[in-house]
Order: sequence, then structure tokens, then C-alpha cells
Amino acid sequence: MSEWREYRIEDFGEIQNHKRIPLSAMERTKRKGSFPYYGASGIVDYVDGYLFDGEYVLISEDGENLRTRNTPIAFKAKGRFWVNNHAHILKCKTEFMSDLIVYYFKNLDLNEFISGAVQPKLNKASLTSIPIFVPQNASAQKAIAAVLSSLDDKIDLLHRQNKTLEAMAATLFRQWYVEEAQEDWEACTLDDVISVKGGTTPSTKEPAYWNGNICWSTPRDLSNHDSVFLFDTERKITEKGLAQIGSGLLPVGTVLLSSRAPIGYLAISDVPVAINQGYIAIVCDKLASNYFMYLWCLANMDEIKSAGNGSTFEEISKSNFKALPTSVRLRIE
Repeated sequence: MSEWREYRIEDFGEIQNHKRIPLSAMERTKRKGSFPYYGASGIVDYVDGYLFDGEYVLISEDGENLRTRNTPIAFKAKGRFWVNNHAHILKCKTEFMSDLIVYYFKNLDLNEFISGAVQPKLNKASLTSIPIFVPQNASAQKAIAAVLSSLDDKIDLLHRQNKTLEAMAATLFRQWYVEEAQEDWEACTLDDVISVKGGTTPSTKEPAYWNGNICWSTPRDLSNHDSVFLFDTERKITEKGLAQIGSGLLPVGTVLLSSRAPIGYLAISDVPVAINQGYIAIVCDKLASNYFMYLWCLANMDEIKSAGNGSTFEEISKSNFKALPTSVRLRIE
């Protein structure tokens, strides 16, 4: 460690929190636009106009992700954008420093720096007290930057490969089960081929229900999701919290479809999970597999959304979803 030096985050750049604007303070006429509006974990809206232009590092100030790490603690925001009051804003001196901060926070244990029993918070004083160790040697810094850049390139390549494979699967599904569907297949409804479950939010006023080790999901977990599978959730509940949810703990492989605000977020759970009321959970315990239902939902998303209703926001009920028509081939040759 003799060649490494301890720094503080303000050694890497300027914290510009004074420029933040909460969404509630923004004129409603600006709520519809093309510029990203960032929160603690990523983009939360698109607005008309921008406050920042360039490359910045945003660091979560509050939110359950400070404990769960399901969403990024620190991430880059590039171009023109707004930021609300749930993320610290850091303008780094160099691109290397931006990369280092993002990767440093990926593996940093924040427990000793965050406060708040119900809503975790990383305030500015705590943020600026976090020690950051960096080699003093310039060539070592460049080597680290090269490794980080290489990792980013590989991650980006894997993401693009996954998207290509997902698109191929969706194309084959539509070809086999929509365009080439056979006349002798039996018409039915989704209720005939799957089971559907709903969820609940345990009282947030009861601490005994929260901060346990049981995954509990809301559609927010999927709002910036780029994978077919859900591996973790932003919030966790206890056994007492789980007892408040009628559908209980749903099994691995459950297909999660957001049923409102908006309709259409989609993933397959890779962990046992409980859910809130913003989901339709598809349990594949009858005729259809979870992979089939995931692709069926993608291919029929327009029909799913059309079955929604609501004066405040569009929502599809479990009964409307179960009544959607499909077809199955009962005889296998």
C-alpha cells in the first residue's frame, strides 16, 4: 500500500448538488421531452430542457439500493440532462477519475457511511468522508484505466449479444406460434394454460416487515432492467412482511409482468420473490413454460395493453389478463 495514497472524493472533482432540481419543482409543461431526468439509480423521466451538459458521475444519495446494490450506486451521465435531489452530482477532473469512482463504488461497503433506519441515506458529509485509495504512479493509473475500459467493452459486447439472441428468439416464436399456427390447435384462454397471482405492499409504517432477506419486487426493479432474468430486488422484507402477502413467496421461474404505470415491464425471476400490487405474476404450473409465456407476452404486448383500462393510469387486471385468448397444441406427434 506504500505506493498508494488515500484521497477523498472532492480530490477527484467538484460536487455540484446546488444545481439539482426536484421533479416536483419542475413546471408540468416541461415533463414531456427528450432530455433524460436522472434520479438515484438511473433515468426516471424525460423532460423538456436540460441543466447539465457533458460527462458527470451521479452517486445515490438515498434509496434502498444503497443496501441491496440491485441498482448502481454510482454511474455516468453523459450529454444533456437534468438531475433530481436524490443523486449527488460529481464533475470529475478527468475521464480516468470518472471511471475509477464508478468502479470503486461497485464494490464499496457503504454500511458505515449510510444513515436512516427505514430509508437509507448517504448524505454529502458522509460521501466526502469515504476514503479512496489510488496509486500515485501515473503509469499504474493508466493501466487501471485500460483494464476498466476493456471491461466496459466486454460488458457492452455481452449486452449486445444478449439483445441479438433475445430478438432471434422473439422472431422464431412469432414465426412458429403466430404466423405458422395450425388450424387444429385448440383455442383457449390464458387461464387454461397458466396460473396468475397478484401481490401486496406490507405496511411501510411497520419496521418489523422490512429490511429482511426475502426478495420483494415492484415494477421499479424492472424500469432500467436490461436482462430477461431478475436476479435481485431493491427492497427486502422479513418473514412477518411476507405473511402480509396473500400470494406468498413465488417460485423461481415466475414470469413478472408490470400491470400498471406502465403496463409491459417483463422479466423471469431467478430467485424466489414476493411482489407488490403493480404486477401480474405468471406461474407456469399448467400447460405453458415460463420461456413460452415470456415470449408470448412480448409478441402480444399490444393486446395486453389494449386490455387495460383506468381513468388515472392504464392498468390491466388479473381477470382481464387471464381472459386473453391463446391456443395450444394438445396432441404431440
